[in-house]
Amino acid sequence: MQLNNKDYFQFGPLDQGWWPDGLYTAATDEALKFDIIKTKDFGFNLIRKHVKVEPARWYYYCDKLGMLVWQDMPSGDGWAGWETDKYYTGQELVRTPESEENYKKEWKSIIDYLYSNPCVVTWVPFNEAWGQFKTVEIAEMTKSYDPTRLVNSASGGNFFSVGDMLDIHNYPEPKMTLYDGNRVCVLGEYGGIGLAVENHLWLKDRNWGYVQYKTSEEATNAYIDLAEKLKKLINSGFSAAIYTQTTDVEIEVNGLMTYDRKVIKLNEEKIRKINLEVCNSLNAK
Repeated sequence: MQLNNKDYFQFGPLDQGWWPDGLYTAATDEALKFDIIKTKDFGFNLIRKHVKVEPARWYYYCDKLGMLVWQDMPSGDGWAGWETDKYYTGQELVRTPESEENYKKEWKSIIDYLYSNPCVVTWVPFNEAWGQFKTVEIAEMTKSYDPTRLVNSASGGNFFSVGDMLDIHNYPEPKMTLYDGNRVCVLGEYGGIGLAVENHLWLKDRNWGYVQYKTSEEATNAYIDLAEKLKKLINSGFSAAIYTQTTDVEIEVNGLMTYDRKVIKLNEEKIRKINLEVCNSLNAK
């Protein structure tokens, strides 16, 4: 992938945009802007806006601050199985006509809503098979409706040879479990380093991460170890990566910050240094 006709490794966090005092609504405009600023401070150049659509000002701030965005379609409807290490061989979900019509209407309305925001560089119609149906048709519809952006047709599994990306999820360490020489290969989710910070938890005794650590130093070292592994895989063909995640979300404690945004859980200086190395890996080859 390129930015301004130059190879550009896209690297950023999975951002669900949850808030303890408002759930899907940030308390203030400054709060809405804060997560973007901190993401840039961490050395990332990309945010994957995960199964949520933000208010217009969030995208305005991404435009203004110079932050790329992958925009997910919010997941809905059912699930018909999930294959992650090969191209999909199963029977796709069959939605009702009403559900299918609603999906297409809402997805097009999201594209219309964000069409004029240059920060949005990729559309992600499906995530981890949830509600995934008629993948080829939806990917081609998305591309024809907005040919100016890339299309990540199926993030994390149930792959078809359509769209611009093959998007692998693997936790906690980055792995390239499948490769497609005709499209860019990306690591759509990895990491999930868990660290529970006392007095900054949604629930005191129920906290979860893909892997758990007890101190900030341990979690920081684990993050750096995963980033070093990612750097090696960039030379093997990865063109982007998404780390899980920006903040803790309720019982999920795998954020770089606590849910209330009061504590940066990992060493910011060390995270920024390794992140900039990852972002510049293409130029370093």
